[in-house]
Amino acid sequence: MQLDSVRILDLSRLLPGPYATQLLADAGADVIKVEDTDAGDYARYTPPTTERDVGALFDSVNRGKRSVALDLKSGGGREAFYDLVAEADVVFEQFRPGVADRLEIDYETLVEYNEELVYCSLSGYGGTGPYAQRAGHDLNYVGVAGLLDMTREDEEMAPQLPGYQIGDLGGGLFAAFSIVGGLLSRELGNGGEYVDVAMTDVVASFSQAISHEALTGDNPRPGETALTGRFPWYDVYETADGRYLTLAALEPKFWTAFCEEVGREDLTDLHGTDDPAELEAVREELETLFATRTRDDWLDELSDETMTGPVCTPAEALEHPQLEARGLVERPDDAPPRVGFPALGSNAPEGRDESVPGHGEHTDELLAAAGYDADERAALRDRGAIR
Repeated sequence: MQLDSVRILDLSRLLPGPYATQLLADAGADVIKVEDTDAGDYARYTPPTTERDVGALFDSVNRGKRSVALDLKSGGGREAFYDLVAEADVVFEQFRPGVADRLEIDYETLVEYNEELVYCSLSGYGGTGPYAQRAGHDLNYVGVAGLLDMTREDEEMAPQLPGYQIGDLGGGLFAAFSIVGGLLSRELGNGGEYVDVAMTDVVASFSQAISHEALTGDNPRPGETALTGRFPWYDVYETADGRYLTLAALEPKFWTAFCEEVGREDLTDLHGTDDPAELEAVREELETLFATRTRDDWLDELSDETMTGPVCTPAEALEHPQLEARGLVERPDDAPPRVGFPALGSNAPEGRDESVPGHGEHTDELLAAAGYDADERAALRDRGAIR
């Protein structure tokens, strides 16, 4: 995928929006961070920091982008933004619903300057509904979508919720998908488009494995569905060294292979049972079995056909041979390591820019290209409209 001719004006900050546009920048898009003239994206200053003396989060999701600093509350800053919009393909914003309207940078206003514009809004709850104006973070979105309740057993587990950033990252991923979809739709002759992405909606979309039951009268609970711990052949088990191993033998052939390899052929015919006593007995047998060896000893012994795998720490995961073989973790010579674009393609951009932009570093460059001469830029800077 090469998006070299696509220009995106990105008004977002922190994680969800910048993650979305980092994916697009990695695919070759020209992403311009539109930051305010005060602090800009405050992920720049959020610890921990990298060797480049910027926040590690900022460093990870703002590479290869350019930065322009505009005061969109001022007439001069807003007019400069309109001139940039005229030459852009996409405007992406992450304000709470209504803020873009007050700043006069909403979709209806901007299509007057660029009728082919693809405009994407990303927010916690979307632009409509009773929660539209609520502030929120990941656990709020996951909770409203019902997935927090399906992935923990009690309140003590909430701070340790696996994948607790699925609202931010899932929302960012779907926003990137929506932007590319909007660009393709435009290329097919359908004109520009406005897309409203709610992180809560995206998280709810992840509930496909339990949504049918919930929509047809049942109330799926943790430990009571096929994928949340009901069956002992699809669960997580502690090993002798206090670490954990996954077993995901949903299909009978994988359960059979597992039972044969661990010498418990007597358990083979219990796969698929609904008898509570039998399910509990199998779980107890597996708990005892896995506790006899360390995690890595089990991994060395069990074959690829047993549907087992390690539960890794973040550090272990990012050093795992599988991710290394895929080249997912990038270690450039001139930049800190990071997790890169999560797909391999035969037409991927080469020689990506791994630099991160300074706050307003490209203001003069971009406004000059938009037709502002040095005197006009100086006047705007004197009025505080740009930085």
